[in-house]
Amino acid sequence: MACSTANRSGRRAICATAVILAIGAAAPGGLAAQGPAEVKARYTKFEYKIPMRDGVKLFTAVYTPKNEEERYPILLTRTPYSVKPYGPDKYRDDLGPSPLFGKAGYLFVYQDVRGRWMSEGEFVNMRPEKDGQKVDESTDTYDTIDWLLKNVEGHNGKVGMYGISYPGFYTAAGLIDAHPALKAASPQAPVTDWFIGDDWHHNGALQLAHCFNFLATFDRARPGPTKKFEATFDHETPDGYAFFLRMGPLANADKTYFKGEHSFWREVMSHGTYDDWWKARNIRPHLKDVKPAVMTVGGWFDAENLFGALECYKAVEKNSAGASNMLVMGPWIHGGWSRGDGASLGDVAFNAKTAEFFREKIELPFFEHHLKGKKLERGLPEAYVFETGTNRWRELDAWPPKNAKAKTAYFREAGGLAFEPPSEEGGWDEYVSDPERPAPFLERIDTKMAVEYMASDQRHASRRTDVITYQTPILESDLTAAGPIKATLHVSTTGTDSDWVVKLVDVYPDDAADPEPNPTGVRMGGYQQLVRGDVMRGKFRKSFERPEAFVAGEPAEVSFTMQDAFHTFRPGHRMMIQVQSSWFPLIDRNPQTFVDIYKAKAGDFQKATQRVYRSRGKASRVEMMVMP
Repeated sequence: MACSTANRSGRRAICATAVILAIGAAAPGGLAAQGPAEVKARYTKFEYKIPMRDGVKLFTAVYTPKNEEERYPILLTRTPYSVKPYGPDKYRDDLGPSPLFGKAGYLFVYQDVRGRWMSEGEFVNMRPEKDGQKVDESTDTYDTIDWLLKNVEGHNGKVGMYGISYPGFYTAAGLIDAHPALKAASPQAPVTDWFIGDDWHHNGALQLAHCFNFLATFDRARPGPTKKFEATFDHETPDGYAFFLRMGPLANADKTYFKGEHSFWREVMSHGTYDDWWKARNIRPHLKDVKPAVMTVGGWFDAENLFGALECYKAVEKNSAGASNMLVMGPWIHGGWSRGDGASLGDVAFNAKTAEFFREKIELPFFEHHLKGKKLERGLPEAYVFETGTNRWRELDAWPPKNAKAKTAYFREAGGLAFEPPSEEGGWDEYVSDPERPAPFLERIDTKMAVEYMASDQRHASRRTDVITYQTPILESDLTAAGPIKATLHVSTTGTDSDWVVKLVDVYPDDAADPEPNPTGVRMGGYQQLVRGDVMRGKFRKSFERPEAFVAGEPAEVSFTMQDAFHTFRPGHRMMIQVQSSWFPLIDRNPQTFVDIYKAKAGDFQKATQRVYRSRGKASRVEMMVMP
């Protein structure tokens, strides 16, 4: 898909949809891809249609090492994005999570999941576990492994799984009632819950740009097994902000662009609360009694499934006593650990080739140990996490760190942010939120969601009148946030619904203190780096199942937990909090009236005056876990 663009610094930004579809296709930096000729020289390819317990056959490509002097573990990935190229004489450019695996020697298996590409059956997005049916993704994984063990020669009886994003979900599903031969699995940026925190929604607010762009191509009917299932969408403009604003209310998406041909989009638009349809697609409660060794991988700047990675690890940790359960978090975008060197993201440099380190020192050793019995040069910790700000890997025995302590930053008068609660009564800040002029999530917005926004400069937001900023004095020592971040706002609105966006920002020293450009070629003086940001759709402040209107002008509490961060604010920097009520088109526009937003009409969208209270009785604040 041709959906790259250039950011303001001239570097290319890759749209989220292309990132998902391309993961695994591009060769990682630091080790050249083998190429089809080299893969063909070392492996023999076979294609099978593996029967499931209900008779449906799943198309599966198997690459077997030509060196038959050894027995090899099976490394399986299941995907809705195609196992192409199809044909026993056509080979992939590379095998495994990285070129290191192709050289190490595995028996690689790629499978089109049920109902996609060349596999039979009906495709169901985030197919619920059992759901009263005979089969689900867990049983399909079990049946696939069982068939491979009985019908493919040269294996050592051990199986591993891996996958990023949607394939990460299928990897997680494979952990449930797992086949005894599945010894190790790595769900990487797995989808876990599409309403609470992954991909399509954050706290009930629609991730508009990503959801629309992805489903515009992915959500197409498939008449039957096929080798050709390409789909494109032309926005007919390079201006993403203008495109989505012109689209108007969400109902216009189907009417103007999709024209009834995108069934899953229509289903999403018919489930505006956290009902049983969404809950059935939440895999987290089913991740229990896990037997295989698990290494969940995620990126601190993953715009799609940061939530999924953290929640997958938490669910296994909570519900599988004694499980070998490991978390790896690096300074990466969605799937960024699988390609490139991971030395920078947009303007921000990490001063280390973090992705290469992961692939060589963490990912390969994990599978080599559990599937081949090789001893680790040094043990892998419970949590291998990269601390941004100081830019260093940390090895921890738990996540969040056991020695992290709670620390609260309170909103104060004149844009201050302090670690002591306010003493005065009264006091608030206010702004006007206009749905016709929503605050953009980037300074310049292409029609595809630029993936580096998660670490981007927020000075464009600070200059707006509909964004409130609070910041600390210059810090005199390191302040390290390590874990979840809870925002508690005391607010009022002249409307009856509203979104509340909270952003944690690292403000760099001015140019005089930082005269030289960093390794990305950018002078970071005064830079306002986004560390973490999230949104709460106000009507869900008490319940995702039963939305509740605001009473116009009446104060209310809005509290929500943002996704974890591991970031150090260095001496000379400031910590900033930004509060706003739109973040467009990352998040769809809230009409600011209490309606079903998916069915809202143009007349439902109204301006609202928003107040954020900061008095002793109504202390708006952000609570973090910080390292001592």
